[in-house]
Amino acid sequence: MNEVHWAVLAGYPLLALLQLLPLLGALALLILRKARLAVTVGRLCAVAELILALDLYRRIDVSNGVMQFAERLDLLAYHAAADGISVLFILLTALLGVLLAFYGMARRQVTPAHLLGVLLLIEASLMSMLTTMNLLWFAAASALQLALIGYLLWRWATASEEKLALSRFLQYQLFGWCLFVAGAVVLVWSHADIAGGRWSFDLVDLLATPQIGKYQSAAFYLLFYGLAIRTPLFPLHGWLPNSAGYGLIAVGPVLLLGVKVGIYGMARFLLPLTAEAVVIWQAYVVAFAMVGVFYAAVLAFRQANLRRLMAFAVVSHTSLIVIGLFTLHPAGVQGALLLAVNFGLAITVMLLMIGYVYRRAGTTRLDSLGGLFDRVPFIAIAFLIGGLALLGMPGTPGFDAVHLVLEASIETFGALPTIATALGNVAAAGFLLWAFQRAFLAPRPKDLPTSRIARTSPMEYAVGGAALLVLLYAGFYPEPWLQLTDSATQALAAHFAHD
Repeated sequence: MNEVHWAVLAGYPLLALLQLLPLLGALALLILRKARLAVTVGRLCAVAELILALDLYRRIDVSNGVMQFAERLDLLAYHAAADGISVLFILLTALLGVLLAFYGMARRQVTPAHLLGVLLLIEASLMSMLTTMNLLWFAAASALQLALIGYLLWRWATASEEKLALSRFLQYQLFGWCLFVAGAVVLVWSHADIAGGRWSFDLVDLLATPQIGKYQSAAFYLLFYGLAIRTPLFPLHGWLPNSAGYGLIAVGPVLLLGVKVGIYGMARFLLPLTAEAVVIWQAYVVAFAMVGVFYAAVLAFRQANLRRLMAFAVVSHTSLIVIGLFTLHPAGVQGALLLAVNFGLAITVMLLMIGYVYRRAGTTRLDSLGGLFDRVPFIAIAFLIGGLALLGMPGTPGFDAVHLVLEASIETFGALPTIATALGNVAAAGFLLWAFQRAFLAPRPKDLPTSRIARTSPMEYAVGGAALLVLLYAGFYPEPWLQLTDSATQALAAHFAHD
């Protein structure tokens, strides 16, 4: 097929625009000389991207689990499409782009246009990853995103240990990326053996080719470990504590952790392309994830730095998402994907609030914090709501998602493993509430006078309030998100037999 065909339902190249608009915005920032004008243009680009994402959501046929809005250009191996799962993550990415465009401009030492340009480039790479149907495009966009986040960690780090953080980040991520590419090559090689030597990295072509068992196991191992490093899943999380502890306070971690592209990659490519191997290795993956829930919770209690504590909270809750995904049950898969988006919103709120705390106290060490509630109650309450959302409390998007995951886990693995997983979530509640008490309610240390703690600014109210509004709205009104993902997750789970 050598022709170009654009969005069948949208009437215009919607998916291409989602990828190109942030890129064009970043190029515009390079041309503009006036900093204030550049910031305005960058923010307008981020808002326009969110409007495009909302238009995609408005147009998607939620009753249909197939890929929609197909766009293809064979000359460049470009093939983009979207379903309910894609739209869910695209909406999250666009929202985070807007929040960061307004959050990241408050630090005086940051060049606004420079930082906004990098953020828009990262957003463009994320949109490519979330819309592509091609393994090679996914890998290329992933490499660009990781390189740009590495640049953020190098250019705008906040501590003398940034070299260690950057080194650890690059080592892990480069290794994970190489594993993913190797897994893609194994799949394509097996496809070529069956298809008469024709190589294709396209998801549609690969799904149309029955895979040989020995190739599937190798491909599963490589793809899974490559994506698990990005997720991050225990025991492949070693890069995260340093990156979260010494990188740009909120921007880098939000871009790495808010959009769970590792989970998305598992749902889009790993599960359907290596279905037989997934069933074989399912129990081992779930066992590691269950250990990770408790391991990370224990280490979180031992952290003296709020940012490193959040890093281990990420590992603990990511494990719960992976458990839901690997139930291979429609409810579990849907719950896992919804939980990933809830996680993205919740961790974003908490990281933004930690960033605001750092701007006031100059540190995130728990023994140097305390007494902040009296001066910045909004920041404290927003942090607490984000923590409760991370736990899946009622009124947050995670509530229904956690229940879907646990119901599917009981049906798939039995009651005891499910109860153990739920107890791990209880442990997470303990360390998050402990962190809230230490940072906001404990007595204020003498070297943190009241005069240093500035009141919450209007922009901080706007950014935090917008994030909380979306979080609570999605929690009290979850039906649209359940409807959005229902058909797509049913189609994904159909690759596995369920009685």
